Amino acid sequence: MSGSARGVLAGYVGTMAILVIANFALPAFHPILWSAIGYSSVAAILLGVHLHRPRRRAPWLLLAAAVGCFITGDLAADVLTRLLHRPGSPSVADGFYLAMYGLIAAAFVWLYRLGVVRRDPAGLFDAITLTAGLGLLSYIFLIRPYVDNPELSALDRAISIAYPLADIVVLLVGARLIASVRFDTAVALLAVGGVGLLSSDVGYGLHQLAGDWATGSPVDIGWAAFYVLWGVAALHPSMRELTEPRVQRAGEERLGRLLLLGLSLFIAPIVLFVEMRGGQVRDAAAIAAVSALLSGLVLLRLGRAVRAQRLTVQRERRLRSAGAALLLATDADAVARTVREAVAELLPPGRPHAVTLGPALGGRVSMPYTSTLDPAVAAALDDFEVALCCPLALADGSAAERALYVAADEAILAGLQDAAQILATQAAMALERIALGEEIGRRNNEAYFRTLILNTADVILIVGADDVVNYASPSAQALFGADLVGTALPAAFAGESAAEVGRRLAEVRSGAADRPGDDLQVSGADGRPALVEAAFRDLRDEPTVRGVVVTLRDVTERSRLQAELYERATFDALTKLPNREVFLTRVQEAVASGAETGATVGVLIVELDDFKVVNDTFGHGAGDALLVAVGQRLTEALRAVDGSYGAAGTVARLGGDEFAALVRRAGSPGDVERVAERVLASFKAPFELDHGTVTATASIGVATTAEAGTAQELLRHADLAVYVAKDAGRDRWRRYESSLHSAVVERHKLRADLDRAIADKGFLLHFQPIVTLADDRTRGFEALVRWNHPTRGMVPPEEFISVAEESGLIVPLGAWVLSNAMTAAAQWRIAYPAEEIYVSVNVSARQFRSPDFAQWVLAEVERLGLPPGGLLLEMTESLLLHDDGEVAAELAALRQAGVRIAIDDFGTGFSSLSYLRRLPVDVLKLDKSFIDTVVSSSEQYAVVNMIVQLARLLKLQVVAEGIETAAERELLVEMGCDHGQGYLFSRPLSYGDASLWLSDDSSGPQRGGRTAA
Repeated sequence: MSGSARGVLAGYVGTMAILVIANFALPAFHPILWSAIGYSSVAAILLGVHLHRPRRRAPWLLLAAAVGCFITGDLAADVLTRLLHRPGSPSVADGFYLAMYGLIAAAFVWLYRLGVVRRDPAGLFDAITLTAGLGLLSYIFLIRPYVDNPELSALDRAISIAYPLADIVVLLVGARLIASVRFDTAVALLAVGGVGLLSSDVGYGLHQLAGDWATGSPVDIGWAAFYVLWGVAALHPSMRELTEPRVQRAGEERLGRLLLLGLSLFIAPIVLFVEMRGGQVRDAAAIAAVSALLSGLVLLRLGRAVRAQRLTVQRERRLRSAGAALLLATDADAVARTVREAVAELLPPGRPHAVTLGPALGGRVSMPYTSTLDPAVAAALDDFEVALCCPLALADGSAAERALYVAADEAILAGLQDAAQILATQAAMALERIALGEEIGRRNNEAYFRTLILNTADVILIVGADDVVNYASPSAQALFGADLVGTALPAAFAGESAAEVGRRLAEVRSGAADRPGDDLQVSGADGRPALVEAAFRDLRDEPTVRGVVVTLRDVTERSRLQAELYERATFDALTKLPNREVFLTRVQEAVASGAETGATVGVLIVELDDFKVVNDTFGHGAGDALLVAVGQRLTEALRAVDGSYGAAGTVARLGGDEFAALVRRAGSPGDVERVAERVLASFKAPFELDHGTVTATASIGVATTAEAGTAQELLRHADLAVYVAKDAGRDRWRRYESSLHSAVVERHKLRADLDRAIADKGFLLHFQPIVTLADDRTRGFEALVRWNHPTRGMVPPEEFISVAEESGLIVPLGAWVLSNAMTAAAQWRIAYPAEEIYVSVNVSARQFRSPDFAQWVLAEVERLGLPPGGLLLEMTESLLLHDDGEVAAELAALRQAGVRIAIDDFGTGFSSLSYLRRLPVDVLKLDKSFIDTVVSSSEQYAVVNMIVQLARLLKLQVVAEGIETAAERELLVEMGCDHGQGYLFSRPLSYGDASLWLSDDSSGPQRGGRTAA
């Protein structure tokens, strides 16, 4: 504060003190002294505006006008009452008084909007809360008495009520301003003066209601304080700060503020309690309204707090994103661009703003006027009056040289302060990192290249005019095992590589371009040969080199890997035979050569029969060993016929258990057929493996250039032929004929029709009764699928089941059969509960191994309400003997739930009877081939009898299939066979006929058989 301003302030305070004391000491001179006090306050405010020149004068001029209205109203009231002896109200004085309140409210609102203050939405709710509580008291003690007074005219009542309401408005805006600005001297003086004004207004209102009001009472002290303190506030230098832009941090909640709010919230309940104690609640409506208002304010403040937290999280997320982008910035322009993008995201959408980096003003965050900044910075910030300046503080704490400037609306800048400072810190760290990186790169550039040369794995040599090495990098010692300096370079290489090095040195010295050839060979440090890749460059004209620079790279390991990769790409890893790609290339070469010489070229595709059985029985290790042995056997077989029926060609493994052999330069297709016979004969001898002796057969497909003109056709024809060989019974060969193609096409068409039939559910389900042999009572049915083809008629199962197995369609087909069979069994159980009928369904190995098969079966059983014992699943022996964890777990789940398991066609597979004790089965189904000769063959009778007796010992049921004569049935009964099925009892029946069959069976003894409708 300057000396003149301090003197003016002291003179004003002294003068006002004299006037106030004189006013209360000399009541007779009250109008004169009181007017002097009021108009002195007005003069002080105007003088303060002139002396301190605030950024915006209008709010202070409004305050001066308000004080002027107030003292003018006092003067008018005194003239009316003291000189003219007329009532002071209603009068022109009321107009001045009420105008004063409006001017004060406008000035406070203006001050709040002008200054860059702490935008505290909670302050508004707190101000309304405080005002609502005090407003309730004002209503009860000041407003309602006037409302209830019948003696007052409407004008008197309106004016009397207007004063308390005006006080409430001033209290609201004043509390809002004080809660939002930084508390300094001018703010404190305005606040105390305002409290004096409101206190005296309340005292005046109470005295007026009591009828004992008199001028010069202690109530005037509040008004006197109002006049004096507002003048002091205007004369104090801190008045200028109210409209100045400045950085202000959001403060924590103060205890006093919280206590004041708490007391405000309790005003309504206290008033209600007091009136209830008095025996009459007169202000219930007002109390309820204020309570509702206060509750709403509390909820709004909580909502604002939640929203503020959400905005804070969003801002933190944006700052993290900006920090990540700054980490990727590689220069100052990228940092500036990232900062501009980050500020745009931090500001409300669509708000105009400007961002730039420029010289720092100091070490603190500030809000300078744009006109006071560096001209380049001011130009970049457009026409904004105020900017936010955030220094780019360095990590070492030194003074910042640059700062982030953001120009926008002042209210927006107030909310951006903290985020902009964090962003400036991140930008400073990014710029420091970039600068340090550039400096380190500049300083270490030379050391980097020196280290690179000394530590590179490549060998760098400088060779003089006499081919002597003048310089060798340290890596040369590791490659050559000796120091090459002073040694002739060609002498360091082995064999023909030495001459190649001499040639290339001579070429580059003559000005020709270096022509790299094959890799060069050197004797490595450990005595083993090494391969190197060399590059020669003539740098004799370079002053720092003056020689031929030879760069050598050890490619020994790379060459080894290339050879290994080539072998993996062309040879089968297991059998070491060529793979399909190599075989196809050899066939193409043979076909091209045969076309020139007229020789016949043949291709044999060899596929092992039942190879999966070997894997299932002996394990995959035995299967791999068998594949290796088959490859060797095929190679030996072709060598044995070499020259007899043509030239032996390539033996290859095409994949899985499929092999191929090439016969070149055969005299005729018959010679190729004879080779196929010799190869097939080579499989007669068993294979001696470490896992034991294994007998294997093969199916062979033969194709020759008599029917094919290209290698691809040869392989395709041979594939078709081997397919026919397998279909014909395996362990044989077949040569491709044109008719085979039609058969394969027909089979593919059958597969397509089968696929469509499964989608359209075009199948039928028949049921063959399973009866107790002792009394012919029906115990169950075997479900048998039938396909009534729309053009072929009834297709036998043996034709389409194999196609379904090969194509995988057996899985959806089997699911359809299982679901419909269980549905039929469930219905029969309901219709004939005493019979306990079950249904037997054959399940293929592929179907059983489909994902979650057991879970699906159990879910269907539960869905249909079928007891688990009403389902019998028939499995093949090969599936049950495949003892892996998956099969065991699935079977255990089914049997634990009560589903029974049967071995279908028992005795026709590869099993041993000793397996029965550990297999999870309940029923053995004897194949029809056993039953057909049980009457005519005593040996067959003994075999069947042994199986039945063994099953009884193991507590397994036996179902004999294919019983067609009474003699067969009688023998089976004598043996103790439990159940049977066959044409003797009934052919397969439709669902309707099977239901009639059960009806007849339940009503009495059966007579004769029935056939399917």
